Amino acid sequence: MKNKTFLTIHGVIYTCFAFALFFIPRLMWPLYGVELNDQYAVFLSQHTSIFLGAIAAVSFLMRDIDSNPVAKKLFLALMIGNVLGAVITTYAGVIGIFVGFGWSDPTFFILLSILTYVQFKKA
Repeated sequence: MKNKTFLTIHGVIYTCFAFALFFIPRLMWPLYGVELNDQYAVFLSQHTSIFLGAIAAVSFLMRDIDSNPVAKKLFLALMIGNVLGAVITTYAGVIGIFVGFGWSDPTFFILLSILTYVQFKKA
């Protein structure tokens, strides 16, 4: 896949989750088996949107990068983030925080990790 295509898809995914966790956290989190019991939990969800939005912005702003050492570092950074996401969300599933649809998160992060690794190897 071309870098531009990959980074566009990556950015769109992170943008969607940033908006969802900011604007409709009370709808999103119960799908994963997580209850938002107070305003502080809602705020933490919205706070998470900062980082998701930043990753989306980096992906969108770097779409025109050619295969070079900087591209390789970009893909390595994105891969590290996706692997961390896979580890943390798998942990949440194993200890029973994420249930039901929550298991889609580790699957999602593992898939993004693999796709990012492929782009990393191509760069």
